[in-house]
Amino acid sequence: MKLSPITKRRLKQFRANKRGFWSFWTFMILLVLSLSATFIANDKPLIVQYKGAYYYPVLFSYAETEFGGDFETEAEYRDEFVQELITEEGQGWIVWPLIPYSYDTINYNLKGPAPTPPDSENWLGTDDQGRDVTARVIYGFQISVIFGLLLTIASSIIGIAAGAIQGYYGGKVDLVMQRTLEIWSSMPSLYILIIFSAMFTPGFWTLLLILLLFSWMSLVDLVRAEFLRARNFDYVRAAHALGISDPVIMWRHVLPNAMVATITYMPFILTASITSLTALDYLGLGMPPGSPSLGELLKQGKVNLHAPWLVFCAFFSLATLLTLLTFIGEAVRDAFDPRKTSL
Repeated sequence: MKLSPITKRRLKQFRANKRGFWSFWTFMILLVLSLSATFIANDKPLIVQYKGAYYYPVLFSYAETEFGGDFETEAEYRDEFVQELITEEGQGWIVWPLIPYSYDTINYNLKGPAPTPPDSENWLGTDDQGRDVTARVIYGFQISVIFGLLLTIASSIIGIAAGAIQGYYGGKVDLVMQRTLEIWSSMPSLYILIIFSAMFTPGFWTLLLILLLFSWMSLVDLVRAEFLRARNFDYVRAAHALGISDPVIMWRHVLPNAMVATITYMPFILTASITSLTALDYLGLGMPPGSPSLGELLKQGKVNLHAPWLVFCAFFSLATLLTLLTFIGEAVRDAFDPRKTSL
């Protein structure tokens, strides 16, 4: 696909911001690794070879009887008895993930009372329930990024649509919607989030819908201003005079101009979304108990002051994630800055 000259200049300017450019690739590597968490940190083997047959427990469920056991339930591969069934007399072997723990796996063979400090088995130690911190950080990073991306995309779609209608039609439509936005934005969002979180069973999609109630307003004013400015341009008036429908004009002729400012703002919306989820988890109003969460890890660090590795792991993970996103946002902003792309 051939890129336009302005797109090439924007990509060049993005690469010129070394801090943002390398932050982007670092974030992409961390994102790919977190999305592969099932194959990196899991309490089920990647591959089991038993009597010439191959099994993939990380993807499929197998009963213990498949390996000569007595129970029809799924095999507990961390059980030494099951491991002996597979490997005895050289009739099979097991390939474990790099981290043989999932986010909810409890290590019953700790050297001391939980939480335990980092060691060769649990690289970042364990939390107060004996769960591996490394696995929980990886899965928590995955949930935070996916949640933030979905919330950013959903809020951007709603915010862009609302701002476009306000700015393009103006008049009474703009007046009514603007007053509605002012009333809704003046409501104490934190208290409403706490009330809704207490009323409904916490969950990924429930939290997403609750936070979406307020996050979509962040782009409305920006898009509204761009549409108010662009609707009086000559090419928009000409398109309207030719009988082109309003939705087509908004989509093809006005929206591309508004997207320049919108795209530069989206990385910061993503940062705010991740911060909101972390704050709710820290307050105990976020993901269900037991879910991997950086906010829940921060809360554990507060409760267990004698285990500083919990706070350090959560803090550095969250700080790294937010710093990378901020640097990427700055690079995107520079790339779409007309004063720089025109150089």
